[in-house]
Amino acid sequence: MSILKAKEAINFSPQQRKEKLKELKLELVKANVTSQKTTSKTKEIKKAISRLLGSEKSDSIPPKKKEELKEK
Repeated sequence: MSILKAKEAINFSPQQRKEKLKELKLELVKANVTSQKTTSKTKEIKKAISRLLGSEKSDSIPPKKKEELKEK
């Protein structure tokens, strides 16, 4: 599994994000089943999931609000 970068997550379409999110959640479950401890692989998967969710939320913010947030 390759690392998902924030720039890549932003460029995904909403459909691609849903598919990738589903795939990562399944992979996280498999990783948790095989090892009882939290490994670097599970941490990496969790970070990738949070990047996807973060990019999804940033797309839902209206452009005017984004400008206000950048000014602060």
